Amino acid sequence: MLAKTKDFETVERFSIITEADYRNVVIFPEKINGLYVRLDRPHSEITPWSIWISYSPDLRYWGDSKVVMRPVKYHWDEMKIGPGAPPIKTKQGWLSIYHGVFPTMDGCVYRLGVALHDLKDPSVIIGVGDEWILQPEEVYEITGYVHNVVFTCAAVPEDDGTVKIYWGGADKVMCAGTADIGELVDLCLNNSRPAL
Repeated sequence: MLAKTKDFETVERFSIITEADYRNVVIFPEKINGLYVRLDRPHSEITPWSIWISYSPDLRYWGDSKVVMRPVKYHWDEMKIGPGAPPIKTKQGWLSIYHGVFPTMDGCVYRLGVALHDLKDPSVIIGVGDEWILQPEEVYEITGYVHNVVFTCAAVPEDDGTVKIYWGGADKVMCAGTADIGELVDLCLNNSRPAL
């Protein structure tokens, strides 16, 4: 859905902007090559639970969609992946924080990872961190409405080179923490795995 507000009291609703069942939609914070860019995860059997990229001239009509990242079998994110926060612009590329899901006998475990997209063509993924950056460890992340979940909701870059990451814990509480942007980029560049 697309809506707009100037004061967070009055909201103008437009319409549904996707035809399929899309999850985890995030929009890049600036236009790239004159177009808005989004990452999402269509709930479809075409490429199950993968991250896609799409482009739009006006935020209403989207197209030129393609898959850019898939879950990796026998890995911490083997079941499904999805974007979580708008990507952060760095000198090396767009840093994207995503969630990955691993199935266990006791249910699924949701973790956070990072990927680095090319600045001029974000459909090109430079690297995907091979290790997760956050997993459920605290009681409030392990126990809640849905246990064993950390699910990113926002990432705010700071002038000192850090990023404040906000995530839901066990679908019950909101959490916040700080990470070094350079270390996250380094994970994508020097401890990487293929995106597809």
